[in-house]
Amino acid sequence: MTWSRHRRAPWFLGGLSFAESSFFPIPPDVMLAPMSLANPRRAWWFALLTTLTSVAGGLFGYLIGHYAFDAIEPWLRTSAYWGAYTQAAAWFEAWGFWAIFVAGFSPIPYKVFTIAAGVASMALMPFTLASLIGRGARFFLVAGLMAWGGARMEAVLRKYVDRLGWATVGAVVVGVLLYRA
Repeated sequence: MTWSRHRRAPWFLGGLSFAESSFFPIPPDVMLAPMSLANPRRAWWFALLTTLTSVAGGLFGYLIGHYAFDAIEPWLRTSAYWGAYTQAAAWFEAWGFWAIFVAGFSPIPYKVFTIAAGVASMALMPFTLASLIGRGARFFLVAGLMAWGGARMEAVLRKYVDRLGWATVGAVVVGVLLYRA
């Protein structure tokens, strides 16, 4: 909460959102939630800032995948992210737009999908659109719940956020499978 009240907190939030979408392991929700809780009147602004900087970071991750994958692949193979990357590549090949959307909203590491999209040279417009929708839905939901529910909602969100994310993943997968059938 102390960081959320800092006069430069929006800058920190934007930087964290950008970095998390391409290489950094800490999600921006850890700043977005307390900032929205501390200043509910600005919650929608914080959500918009988080969304836009996260998508910009996702585009940076895309560029890493597209232009620098050969340079980072050896490190990636030895990191904890290699399994997630191979899974992301498989999902990306199967579902494209929907894989980016789900990764943007869910607890799945979005950054590995941004890199996989760059490696696969996904069309930039669908990538950006899926990122805007997925990331926006997630961050506006978090900010809105904090502004509306206050400290009690923060405790509930902390407890159920992963379940909510995985339920969304399941619903999208079922929807895509039904659509394809």
